[in-house]
Amino acid sequence: MSAPQHIEQSAAKQIQADHGAQEYLVFTLGQEEYGIDIQIVQELRSYEAVTNIANSPDYIKGVINLRGNIILIIDLRLRLGLPVRFYDQFTVVIVVNLGGQQLGIIVDGVSDVIAPQSDEIQSAPQLVSINEACRFKGVATIDDRMILLTDISRLVATNDICLLEEVAA
Repeated sequence: MSAPQHIEQSAAKQIQADHGAQEYLVFTLGQEEYGIDIQIVQELRSYEAVTNIANSPDYIKGVINLRGNIILIIDLRLRLGLPVRFYDQFTVVIVVNLGGQQLGIIVDGVSDVIAPQSDEIQSAPQLVSINEACRFKGVATIDDRMILLTDISRLVATNDICLLEEVAA
C-alpha cells in the first residue's frame, strides 16, 4: 500500500471513529444535502426580517433578537459562494451554539435526522481544495443519498463571531 493510500484510509478511519455514532440534522442548499452535528443545534425557525449591519459581508444578513439574545444571521448559500435564492416558506434558520455563541444559519430547507454508521462515512474528496476540505468532516452515503457532513465552526469565520460580539456589546 502506498503512503497516500495509507494516509487516506487512516483519515477515513479517524472520521468514522469520531463521527460514526453521531446524529446529523440534514439540510439542503439547492439540490445538495448537508449534515450538521445535531448536538450544536438549538432550534429551527422560519426566516424573519433581520436588522442589517452596515459594512458587513453580503452573506451576513443581520441580527435578530431571540428571547433577549442577539443572534447573528448568516446565509450559508452565500457563505459557500452559491447563487442567491429568494427566501420562501421552506427557508429555515438553524440556530446553533458554537462555543457559547448563538448563531443563525439560513438554509433552503431541513429534511430529516440521520445517524450514519461508521462504514457509511468517508473522508472528504481529494478534489476539494485544502481550504474547502477543512469545512467538511466527510461524506455520508446512506442508500442512494450522499450527504456532506459540515463543520459549521470552520464554515463560519472567526471574524464573524467577533462581529457578533461587537454587535451584542
